[in-house]
Amino acid sequence: MPYFDAASAAPLHPVARQALLAALDEGWADPARLYREGRRARLLLDAAREAAAEAVGCRPDELVFTPSGTRAVHSGVSGALAGRRRVGGRLVVSAVEHSSVLHAGEAHAAAGGTVTEVPVGRNGAVDPAAFAAELGEGVALACLQSANHEVGTEQPVAEVAEACRAAGVPLLVDAAQSLGWGPVPEGWSLLAASAHKWGGPAGVGLLAVRKGVRFAPQGPSDERESGRAPGFENLPAIVAAAASLRAVRAEAAAEGARLRALVDRIRARVPELVPDVEVVGDPVRRLPHLVTFSCLYVDGETLLSELDREGFSVSSGSSCTSSTLTPSHVLRAMGVLSEGNVRVSLPGGTSEEDVDRFLAVLPGVVATVRERLGVSSGAAEPDGGGELVVDARGKRCPIPVIELAKVIGTVRVGGTVTVLSDDEAARLDIPAWCEMRGQRYEGVSPEPSGGHAYVIRRES
Repeated sequence: MPYFDAASAAPLHPVARQALLAALDEGWADPARLYREGRRARLLLDAAREAAAEAVGCRPDELVFTPSGTRAVHSGVSGALAGRRRVGGRLVVSAVEHSSVLHAGEAHAAAGGTVTEVPVGRNGAVDPAAFAAELGEGVALACLQSANHEVGTEQPVAEVAEACRAAGVPLLVDAAQSLGWGPVPEGWSLLAASAHKWGGPAGVGLLAVRKGVRFAPQGPSDERESGRAPGFENLPAIVAAAASLRAVRAEAAAEGARLRALVDRIRARVPELVPDVEVVGDPVRRLPHLVTFSCLYVDGETLLSELDREGFSVSSGSSCTSSTLTPSHVLRAMGVLSEGNVRVSLPGGTSEEDVDRFLAVLPGVVATVRERLGVSSGAAEPDGGGELVVDARGKRCPIPVIELAKVIGTVRVGGTVTVLSDDEAARLDIPAWCEMRGQRYEGVSPEPSGGHAYVIRRES
């Protein structure tokens, strides 16, 4: 069964498995003890730290291992903000950061701080000049991911790092998605990553803090990991994480080129095979193994379930596939369709045959889901009317968009359709539909009887 969700968790790399089994036998003792077993464990820990630091591009004494990538982000954000509290209480982040960064920002705001989100373009990248403009007085820390976890867009880390250096603001880079593919550009002050993203075991993160960065670890601490990650180290998992990072880096150039070619095939073929599809994310500055596309008139949860039934494990940023039932903050920030969203992230070793079979299966799956939702392939006949109201309240997206698509052809060119909807996803999906279908989105206003009124003017 093809597994196409490596961006969530990559399969355990064979080197990680070997290192983990070996370290279970050799690295079970306390590395802080001076007896033989402790010294042996300490040697393993030091070797793992050196290997990870080499991959990150920092000194071994600047890097600590944490229980997860999320803990690394939270510790990095809170420690940097506390260390620079005299400078001010402002935190600057991109609007498409991983939820761990945004949650850290929410905690900072709840404690009285200020969080500024820098918007992104439709390709998912920040404008370095716009980011630099926010690095004014009182900024204690800036955060920018190296590459986006949902759409694969690489961020201009080098340019933003230079702006942060000029402003005297430390930059924390969440490198979880990109670290296995290569080092992060120079200029960062703090860096966080997670082993299960590159084929290491789950439950291991890393946090690097450059020397000279003001940093005050928050919460109770102990003598382990420089006081930045208290608790007994999971040494076998750490050893496996470091070994697999070194291994995937050695394979990155060749495997990245191979997977990029497969992703290029998906990016080119999906719009040809499936009507009303938008491939999102930057087409050039992107991770080699990840592609995301959005299908109009499709329920994302049903689409993923049908693909799973066909033997393909994929992910989505659609609101109907999340526990919160709210649109993906990444897709919302980009202004692209949130429903019917499919993220394909290929693990190392993915075959051309698997990709070809996915492309063969996808059109039929999408057509089946659309048919279930009552999407008609026939064009509506205009009746000459100039205004029409569609009440889609109480119906979740993509139903309001489907209802809009069914009737837009019944009003004359220049006429309007007003869609009433109380689904938060409509705020994103209706403007995105207009962008994709060449219709003019006039705006939204609260509806006194509930929900919002979205006005669309027919242009073609």
